[in-house]
Amino acid sequence: MSATDIGDNTMQLGITMFSTCRGMSPGDLALACEERGFTSLHLAEHSHIPISRHSPFPGASPTRPDLPDVYWHINGPVTSLAMAAVVTERLVVGSSVTLLCQQDPIHLAKELATIDHYSGGGRVEVGVGFGWNREEMEAHGAVWSTRRERVRDAVAIMRALWRDHEASYAGEVLSLEPSWSYPKSVSPDGLPVLLGGVIAPKMLAHLVEWADGWIPILTPAIDLAADVATLRQAFEDAGRDPDSLRITICNAPSDAAGLEGLAALGVQRAALTVWAETRDDVLHQLDLFSRI
Repeated sequence: MSATDIGDNTMQLGITMFSTCRGMSPGDLALACEERGFTSLHLAEHSHIPISRHSPFPGASPTRPDLPDVYWHINGPVTSLAMAAVVTERLVVGSSVTLLCQQDPIHLAKELATIDHYSGGGRVEVGVGFGWNREEMEAHGAVWSTRRERVRDAVAIMRALWRDHEASYAGEVLSLEPSWSYPKSVSPDGLPVLLGGVIAPKMLAHLVEWADGWIPILTPAIDLAADVATLRQAFEDAGRDPDSLRITICNAPSDAAGLEGLAALGVQRAALTVWAETRDDVLHQLDLFSRI
């Protein structure tokens, strides 16, 4: 089975991971992915983890002693994506996910457009999330209660900057006065923006309103077939073409049957999770995945 032809459907295979300062460089990692036939590399993001954190971590105890320390060893995501793009020719590089309410969208739009401009275009994706770590978020000056609206406005600002010579936007939380900023994204439509998270009423509303696609982390609690059907129906009800929906599944199953199941649902990309950190262990895991 090749890395891009799964069953009777064409589905790309990519890699997602926490790229940390204890492991191989993002450039070496990206090159290893491309050499093995993977089509994408998506990297996680956390700026820092406050020690006195109280917001719940999914699946952990209230005090969260079991939060893996990879969360505070993560490399800088934009720098890592630039390092990944410069040494590869075909690999799609992206985030899974950018915590956009903690970012300055004006700076981020320019940084990502610069990577897109010099990598040949069409190889940069932006996975975004609303965030779960309240203390991390508030350290950046973001307000927990308006995080969803802030992300929506930030995406709109970035798209305006990627698209328009005179970019502007008036939002609920964030606004941009008429401004000039280059480079633009290579595509006149801007970079693809995929929203991560579990399908629920608020998440579904945001996906339909402004996202190009969905980039969830697959867990046993997710009924993926039902969620994909719900999302496609919501797109259709809103007058959006369901076939335009981009779906990347992170933490995808690493067996042929599981991947064929994703392809049958119309998933465009399965991103396999590498939890290893040391160079030898990462390369070993990539080799195993490439043989699926």
